[in-house]
Amino acid sequence: MTNKNLMIIAGEISGDLLGASLITELRKLDPLINIYGIGGDKMQAAGMHLAYHINRMAFLGFAEVVKHIPFIRKVQKELLQIVKREKIKTVVLIDYPGFNLSIAKKLKALNVKIVYYVSPQIWAWGGGRISKIKKLVNKMLVVFPFEEKLYGDHNVDVEFVGHPILERLNEHEIIAKEKFFDKYGLEKNKEILLILPGSREHEVKHIFPEAVKAAVKLAKEFDLQAVTACSSNIDKNIFSRISDVKDFIIIKDDTYNLLKHSKLGIVKSGTSTLEAGLFELPMVIVYKTSRMTYLIGKSLIKVDNIGMANIISGEKVVPELIQKDVTENCIYEECKKILSDKSLYDSIKKKLGQIKQKLGTQGASARAAASIYKVMNETQKN
Repeated sequence: MTNKNLMIIAGEISGDLLGASLITELRKLDPLINIYGIGGDKMQAAGMHLAYHINRMAFLGFAEVVKHIPFIRKVQKELLQIVKREKIKTVVLIDYPGFNLSIAKKLKALNVKIVYYVSPQIWAWGGGRISKIKKLVNKMLVVFPFEEKLYGDHNVDVEFVGHPILERLNEHEIIAKEKFFDKYGLEKNKEILLILPGSREHEVKHIFPEAVKAAVKLAKEFDLQAVTACSSNIDKNIFSRISDVKDFIIIKDDTYNLLKHSKLGIVKSGTSTLEAGLFELPMVIVYKTSRMTYLIGKSLIKVDNIGMANIISGEKVVPELIQKDVTENCIYEECKKILSDKSLYDSIKKKLGQIKQKLGTQGASARAAASIYKVMNETQKN
């Protein structure tokens, strides 16, 4: 290749993790690749030239996006300028469908090859998005086997690479329970009731106040300790600002150890439910957003379950609480059912234990990088 410039666009914490692993694998294939775009600290550390940090892209939902339209247009314009200036011929889009499918249309007009890594949840949105993707995307790299069939049935060029989350789990250092409890001053005679309220402030504000009230109540009743996982990009002080409840511990940026050593989770819908499932952690899934975003989404989404742990399992293994049901009482009651019934608790753990085998084998990032590198080479020949 003469032109080794590539753009990657990721708009979320989960995308930053995926993108960093992808960049590492691309650099193994060719150390001279230059990568531009949107990412986070991990992608930047892996060698990416950041046009924008994901922290500036952390708007969520329809209503929130509308408020940010002028900023979104500005970002897209600057990205397109970089594509032209650096003569970039291949762009990798990682998840983040609202923004990425929008800019894909503009990139297509520049005769850029588009690889989409981690599919938008088309099974939730109906068939309309597949036809749109087919027109815009040259190659789909999917992380779930059922997505490969879904795209293949619509004649989209698709490749199942496996889920990179398996690599992250394998590479992450899980410390012994006693050492973990010592590290954070946790009570060794009490199991952890974990709250995972999301990686954006918007999510935390909607979910945490009710979740922590339920968690503290449950902790007292079942002799547990309530612990909140704080994402690396969120200020720990947000929790005291949005809730008067004080009987909980905050642990920042150590989610996998928390998932490993907890008894039960109250987990915001998203990648976290998949991670919790892989650790076989019984949980209650919660999802709440602004009223307008919810109403619009409800009219569009066509899926029985919202939690990835349930979607992959093909059944409602763990309960889901959505919007108006994300209350102290509802969360308390669903958690109590699981904590009070050992056979139910054990059954949930057993079913969650089957998720891993459905995600393919290790090496997803390397397979994705090889596929992207092949597209880059083919683009040079054309």
